[in-house]
Amino acid sequence: MKDKLRALFTEYDTYHRHPINQLTHKIAIPLIFFNAVAMLDWLPLAPVAALPNGMLTAADAVLVPVGIWYLRADLKLGLLALIGLLACLPIGWVTPVWAVILAGIAGWIIQLLGHLVWEKKAPNFTRNGIQSLVGPIYFIALYTGDWAVPQAAVAPLAARPKGGAL
Repeated sequence: MKDKLRALFTEYDTYHRHPINQLTHKIAIPLIFFNAVAMLDWLPLAPVAALPNGMLTAADAVLVPVGIWYLRADLKLGLLALIGLLACLPIGWVTPVWAVILAGIAGWIIQLLGHLVWEKKAPNFTRNGIQSLVGPIYFIALYTGDWAVPQAAVAPLAARPKGGAL
């Protein structure tokens, strides 16, 4: 893993220490990214017959630089993240508009509750915008074993003050 990605993951860890906040993110991040990709795909930019839906959309335009960023950060993790993001396109095509919107609302509520109620810290992307891209690749790295949450970052629940704050 490249030093730059390792540093981003370390920074991400400092804003996601509480186990319940970590769980909320495992649920919320896929919902938020699905919502973003699906809604960006609603915005047509230009007809392009070679694309599956015959139209270049804002999703296509955004996924190219995001995909490049992920691939440059780490080839294996980037490929997995890009596959996940690209899968949002056809899923979005068959998902009712209300469900796409609800996914985004639910995702943001769940994520913000994790930070407000359990973590007691604002999300790090409010200070470092690139952190908004780190969440998906971070959890992929956890699932693949390419990253482990540092033990110092996860205090036992019994050792936490009442209310879950560190």
